[in-house]
Amino acid sequence: MRTNQTTFRTLLMLVAACGMFASEAHRAEGRTFLRNICRVKGQEENVLRGLGLVVGLNGTGEANDAQTMRALSRAMEIMGSPTPQSGLPGSGNFEELKKIKNVSLVWVTASVPATGARRGDKLDCNISAINGKSLQGGRLAFAALKGPNVQDERVYALAEGAIHLDDLAQPLVGRIHNGCQMEEDVFTPFVDNEGWITLILERNHANFQTATDVAGIIRQTYFQQNPGDIEALNAANIRMKIPKIYSDDPVDFISSLLDMQSYTPEPEARVVINERTGSIVISGDVQIGDVVVSHRNIVVDAAKQVTPFTALDPQDGTDSPKLTALVDALTALKVPTADAIDIIKNIERSGKLHGRLIIE
Repeated sequence: MRTNQTTFRTLLMLVAACGMFASEAHRAEGRTFLRNICRVKGQEENVLRGLGLVVGLNGTGEANDAQTMRALSRAMEIMGSPTPQSGLPGSGNFEELKKIKNVSLVWVTASVPATGARRGDKLDCNISAINGKSLQGGRLAFAALKGPNVQDERVYALAEGAIHLDDLAQPLVGRIHNGCQMEEDVFTPFVDNEGWITLILERNHANFQTATDVAGIIRQTYFQQNPGDIEALNAANIRMKIPKIYSDDPVDFISSLLDMQSYTPEPEARVVINERTGSIVISGDVQIGDVVVSHRNIVVDAAKQVTPFTALDPQDGTDSPKLTALVDALTALKVPTADAIDIIKNIERSGKLHGRLIIE
């Protein structure tokens, strides 16, 4: 039976290869593996989080803070050294802890990779101070990390260790290498109880056309007899049922699935601007409509008609000039990057930017 299954799978792949080869004769676009543009639902990172105490600070902690003293008192109680309280019940007025300045309350997070983690595995964790002046020289005493479900009381990992500051100019943020040890296995199932899986297109490739194309290629290869076992739910999600021949080995199916090739998808035209670094990234198909830009002492004409201003000629025989030509012209005029960004923003506000503007 196993031999027949292997033979059938081989025939499926041969049919897929032949279909792809025939399609190549009709289309000249490049191809890409599905694994480059898709992921399987359930195979994503999970974040663990919790509160912790950093000790050993050189007077840069938070003194006389109710939250910090309450956490420190609870930690001492767990370690067998309870601290007597004074004042109103629940007020956290711990007289013996008021003057302590070498403790800080922190937020601790750790990312579990998409492949999951087993008990005993160690992960890096990030530390962010809630109070205090600096974490320099401090050590995370302990932190119990829980999952994203706030109603799940399980402790998935424990964190502790010396804190390393990546940037001394940001002394309230640090990390601990291998400071988080898993106490529970963390795995996300990728096959539901009825044998369905979902492919998710990466956000930069998610659109209705790409989802339809990918679903069609998979249907032609694996679901010709049962076309209803696969459907594109929306622009990003493609749901399918694992074929019976792979029911005992879904990993093999997903491996073969992600190794299939699709026509290289063309994402929407985009302009990505990072104002902090001053970078401008423009996809090659971004064009601008008829517009005359006047910014300070700069005048650029992107209109079709000839005007008294210096015109920006269309490229590649199109009626509309590409945004790259505008940026090149501004660069040639030694226009500051901040001014170039303002000009692009104003073109987008006028409705003449034929693409999506993303500000980071």
